[in-house]
Amino acid sequence: MKITELNYTVLFQKEPEGGYTAIVPSLAGCVTYGNDLEEAKKMAREAIELYLESLKEHNEEIPSQEEVFYGQVRVSPFL
Repeated sequence: MKITELNYTVLFQKEPEGGYTAIVPSLAGCVTYGNDLEEAKKMAREAIELYLESLKEHNEEIPSQEEVFYGQVRVSPFL
């Protein structure tokens, strides 16, 4: 079976100085930035494509998100 499309979760974090950082948790170190949300999404897509291209060139396994789940953890900031 040939994979024609992959989906990756991207976390977009609004930055205090403006713009958004885009982080792809399933691809270690795959982080980029955009001046606005639209640009951050575009940059994330490009970063993912380049990341996967590099994995392929180095004959490394392409990660999927099949066994990935996200949750929240509540902590007290005042210990």
